[in-house]
Amino acid sequence: MDPLLSPSEAWAATYPGALVGVLAMRGALSPESSPELDIRKQDQERSLRSDFGSQSREDLKSHPVLRAYASYYKRFGKTYHVHLQLESVVFKGKPIPRVAALVEAMFMAELKNLLLTAGHDLDAVRGRVSVDVAAGTEGYLTIGGEERSLKPGDMYIRDEEGVLSSVIYGPASRARITPSTKRVLFTVYAPPGIADDRLRAHLHDIKDNVLTIAPQAEVERLEIVAANVVG
Repeated sequence: MDPLLSPSEAWAATYPGALVGVLAMRGALSPESSPELDIRKQDQERSLRSDFGSQSREDLKSHPVLRAYASYYKRFGKTYHVHLQLESVVFKGKPIPRVAALVEAMFMAELKNLLLTAGHDLDAVRGRVSVDVAAGTEGYLTIGGEERSLKPGDMYIRDEEGVLSSVIYGPASRARITPSTKRVLFTVYAPPGIADDRLRAHLHDIKDNVLTIAPQAEVERLEIVAANVVG
């Protein structure tokens, strides 16, 4: 079976050691809320505050995952937003944002593992999917409704219709998760410095969260693509 996502030669050459994780599931549900997931989320919030509450903001900067993303974002003059969200939950006592349950399942794993993740309706994805490096001429409508041109050198994922997501600007609007989503695709960007086993555990955490909402859901693909492997 061919992989769901393929790496471009440019991505492999530009970011040796980088990884992209892929999780595709069918039979998913995307209700506005899930009581079972809410319980899991509250447990996770307590765990995050227990794990990181005694640390300072400077201590967090030395976390190996956050350090890897900080290095990537710095070249684009940006700050890793998941780091800021972690601080909000741990230091300000704010809850993990309430959104549609299927998206919340992704956010929860993202905050637990600190790995940048995008979610898509798999039935809205067109043809082959690949990870590439932006030339700066590619454009798309973000999930926030903004027209963006990609930053030259940014990692992005595309299908045969165009951009699905980028590291700096996030997912595209056209393949967003909606209440009618039944097949879902999660993609995880891991810059150099992130271990394969950490990424794999993250994909399984997303899967477990989705199964909390929809126990009947099934995994179609769970894959990791490395920048040193060109298909």
